[in-house]
Amino acid sequence: MSTFEIEGGVPLRGTVRASGNKNAILPMIAACILTDQEVVLENVPDIIDARHMLELITEIGGRVERSGERVSIQVASVKTSEISRALCNKVRTSIMCVAPLLHRTGKATVYPPGGDVIGRRRLDTHFYGLQKLGATVTINGSYDFAMHGPLTGAEMFFDEPSVTGTEHVLMAAVVSQGQTLMRNAACEPHVQDLAHMLNAMGARISGIGTNLLTIEGVPSLHGTTHRVCHDHVEASSYLALAAATGGEIKVEGTDLHAYWMTRRVFNTLGVKIELHKDHISLSGNQELHVARDYDGSIPVIGDGPWPQFATDQMSCMITLATQVTGNVLFFEKMFESRLYFVDRLISMGANAVVCDPHRVLISGRSKLTATTLTSPDIRAGMALLGAALCASGKSTVQNANMIERGYERIEEKLLGLGARITRRD
Repeated sequence: MSTFEIEGGVPLRGTVRASGNKNAILPMIAACILTDQEVVLENVPDIIDARHMLELITEIGGRVERSGERVSIQVASVKTSEISRALCNKVRTSIMCVAPLLHRTGKATVYPPGGDVIGRRRLDTHFYGLQKLGATVTINGSYDFAMHGPLTGAEMFFDEPSVTGTEHVLMAAVVSQGQTLMRNAACEPHVQDLAHMLNAMGARISGIGTNLLTIEGVPSLHGTTHRVCHDHVEASSYLALAAATGGEIKVEGTDLHAYWMTRRVFNTLGVKIELHKDHISLSGNQELHVARDYDGSIPVIGDGPWPQFATDQMSCMITLATQVTGNVLFFEKMFESRLYFVDRLISMGANAVVCDPHRVLISGRSKLTATTLTSPDIRAGMALLGAALCASGKSTVQNANMIERGYERIEEKLLGLGARITRRD
């Protein structure tokens, strides 16, 4: 098991560049199966989940060539329509290979996907959408999908704006016959980026950036070259960690549109960030106080579908709140286990009350002390790294590989910002 050792008490200062988007690259790799031509992806983050998805491509008979942040993928022929149980267990987005495999072979077999243990994570949107288009599924330990004739466009309404569900059904709809209307679709930046990539491959998707997608099906797609958008969750994580340590940083490679709600949340925690066309600045020496609501009430920071505050940003903001004077309630509406890591913060000295699986009240500012921690999931792991950076003494964060599933070159980036961190295998 790999660990991070952190000597806390050092403000993060300097410049860090945002990596390619984790939640965009994973479905994009699956989308490469839709064509027998070469697809080149640029700005690909070197994270563990992306490596597993690329391994999946080779397992079904595809070719993968990587040079730095540039990856070439070609699935000229598909030698198997079954994704092994081992790979399905490693990465949740293995389920998203079903639609491309149906298009290429008429069938697909996958196993229950792995991923973070943050509560129940429904697959209903995936099944509903594919069945509306004409696919059938048999569940008996594995998920066995089949086509009995061509997939046909349909009008559908999702009971939740599932990100992966929207992306997956979108991949099936673009190669279905006729028109598909997807209502209550997710529209996060990474969903938009996948849609733009599919259009560059010959798909006909309109309504990108809204919750109503209109797709005119095409018989086939072709290759393309596409640059993956930056990771706004990663960028906000570094901003939160820097603010918590009293630091001063600039995050390069960002854009404006992904941070309007993020800035509102930072402002609630008394943090001022400056949004620019291609970077975000956090100035130092800020006195952090929770901004109460206008009627004097304790503010509530809740998550929700885009353009609301992203659930993946919640954990690092909770760590930041422990270093802000005042009271704030966090309301995690999407996953009932996301907040379990707060118990680790309490063991370090954080003044927090876990009201129920979805709500936690943070009262700051708290003096944190070093301890040994275990990373339970990607985002909580990054939040615990942030707590260790704030704490007095040397902390150990175990299960470092969990964090590296979603954050690229963590040790290198934090060292570049002045952190005292060492990775040990």
